[in-house]
Amino acid sequence: MEAVPARVRGFVAGVALLALLCLLALPTVRTPWWALGLLCVLHAACEHVVRRRFGGTFHPVLLAGAFLLPPPAAALVPLPAALLPPDGHGSSPLRRVWRAAQLALAVWGAATVHWTLGGRNAVVASDFPYALLPAGAAVLAFCLIQTVLDGGIRAVALGIPLRRAWRGLLCRSLAPVAVHGLAGLMMAVLWRSPYGPVAALLVLLPMCVSGWIFAQYHRERAAHQATIRALVQAVDIKDGYTRGHSERVGQASVMIARELGMDDERVEVLRFAGILHDVGKLGVPTRLLRKDGPLTPEERRIIELHPEYGHEMVRGISFLGEARAAILHHHERLDGSGYPYGLAGTQIPECARVVAVADAFDAMTSTRSYSRARPVEAAVAELERCAGAQFDPRMVTALARALGRHGWHATVTADETPEPAEDRQPVTGAPR
Repeated sequence: MEAVPARVRGFVAGVALLALLCLLALPTVRTPWWALGLLCVLHAACEHVVRRRFGGTFHPVLLAGAFLLPPPAAALVPLPAALLPPDGHGSSPLRRVWRAAQLALAVWGAATVHWTLGGRNAVVASDFPYALLPAGAAVLAFCLIQTVLDGGIRAVALGIPLRRAWRGLLCRSLAPVAVHGLAGLMMAVLWRSPYGPVAALLVLLPMCVSGWIFAQYHRERAAHQATIRALVQAVDIKDGYTRGHSERVGQASVMIARELGMDDERVEVLRFAGILHDVGKLGVPTRLLRKDGPLTPEERRIIELHPEYGHEMVRGISFLGEARAAILHHHERLDGSGYPYGLAGTQIPECARVVAVADAFDAMTSTRSYSRARPVEAAVAELERCAGAQFDPRMVTALARALGRHGWHATVTADETPEPAEDRQPVTGAPR
């Protein structure tokens, strides 16, 4: 705790004090203590399993408590799971206090909104269609409170503006919490039905199964990212002059794909393709990659083998999909004079045509051993000049529109002034 800044400890103490204030009215409300105790135990058990097995959070029991209990009582449901250390050890006391206070405030706010809108009567009467309105408002309140507090702690800890700290938090949390809210509402309705709490517990089974599937998806995605990161780091270590180039080509490929209206799955594939397009350089001698000055014809033939090397390296990585074709064909030209196979026009896969434009754009706007960086405007003008012969005009137009709308925010940017004409490398010779 000594390493935590005083301002962070003060913020956590303030949030904890607010949570305690929410509990002051507890003696004045009728609380079904047996139901509160059961929900506390159930939430603690679910949190233990979910955190240990899946690595996430589990809110259906919390929201069921918000729908079933008075607000001060509902605020008690998350406390045992948040305050007790997992497996007897783990997070610091300050972190556990923060988690307990944050969840207590969020559940209290959700329960307050739900009761104010008459949601408790709808749950008791099993008026399920009407019950959706107060339940939805309660879920929104839960998300808003969590967002405000998460953004606040980030702003205090990192010293960034609140607006930046809050950016994107609500959108990321709303969908999963809405699903948990529906499960919590079903638990509450079944709990108040003649079948009682036992029937309510059955709701948790499909939630646990879906949570397991979701966790498996995220684990698989993390494994994909780790595989790509390892390959890219290997290329960056070998070819220091192009460090960061892979990520920037992936970024530009995504801009083009989104401008063309591709769906999210293809956009992700194009990002993979852009990031891994030069992975075949691992098979090229380092002395050629780092050579100052022009290459001899023999040296260029060796470097021009890197798309085939790359394709062989990723052939067995099934999740890359059509990205493998982009790795193989991103140096083909529309007029058929490219390599490795001299494909022309629509014979070149669409993903390869996207990556070709992104690759050339970053090569021109980055300083390398054999060329100086050009400004973005000059690079776009050069791409437009070569459109139709070397590059697909659709991809060039899409990149130009995306740059005009969003700008280019890359780690390595172009010089302020264009290089002299006699110093420029032709687009056909760059990138290597």
